[in-house]
Amino acid sequence: MPEQPDLPPLREVVNRHGLIASKALGQNFLFDEQLLSRIATIPGKLAGQQVLEIGPGPGGLTRALLRAGANVTAIEMDKRCLPALAELAEAFPGRLTEIHGDATKVAHDIEGPYHIVANLPYNVGTALFTGWLSGEAWPPPWASLTLMFQQEVAARIIATTDSDAYGRLAILSQWRSDPRIALKVHRSAFTPPPKVMSAIVHVEPGAMPEGVSARMLERVTEAAFGQRRKMLRQSLKGLPGAIDAAQELGIDLQRRAETLSVAEFVAVAKHLS
Repeated sequence: MPEQPDLPPLREVVNRHGLIASKALGQNFLFDEQLLSRIATIPGKLAGQQVLEIGPGPGGLTRALLRAGANVTAIEMDKRCLPALAELAEAFPGRLTEIHGDATKVAHDIEGPYHIVANLPYNVGTALFTGWLSGEAWPPPWASLTLMFQQEVAARIIATTDSDAYGRLAILSQWRSDPRIALKVHRSAFTPPPKVMSAIVHVEPGAMPEGVSARMLERVTEAAFGQRRKMLRQSLKGLPGAIDAAQELGIDLQRRAETLSVAEFVAVAKHLS
């Protein structure tokens, strides 16, 4: 790996550019470069790999990814952070592309496969995550997702059947991909400290079950968990054919949605697909 450029401490960069974390943008900055380096190792070896980063802020995680050898495309909505990112681009020539815009709307031009690594702004994290996991096209263009979430959201992503956290997000995350909590991050690691603990979730795409429509699975889980505390015979009424499908598959209609495994939801969706 080429010699690493000598970079100033992150706090110095933030102070020099007058950057204060914006509550409206869901910003919480990480300054611990040892922690940031650990996060950059979670996807595996990144030397020569393409990485998409969302919400880089002043570039703490960005510099860790660049030091790991990645070629980074960073989408940042806060124009105040762009000068700090420009300095990083200058320090790592040809390795960092900055895009100013809203990650939920702006397009990026990266050929797959690429890794997505981000300390996601809490206010858009779940929406971006579900977007990356949704749709009929599979496998996706991304090779892995390594994302910071509130610990409560991370728990919902990896939740198991018959637990309070188990729901639509767990099924979306698990039916054709493999999520795990790679690292827990204490609130004190951030500036300013958020009110909640955080966790890094790592997701790798798996095989998509044959004959299943992703949209149909979404409809089944939407109906089942829309009336979470009701029995399936009541909650599935609004989806034509769902009750018959469950019965034909031997699923007891007196059960509630949270007691069905991911495989059972997939089976119902496949029957209806």
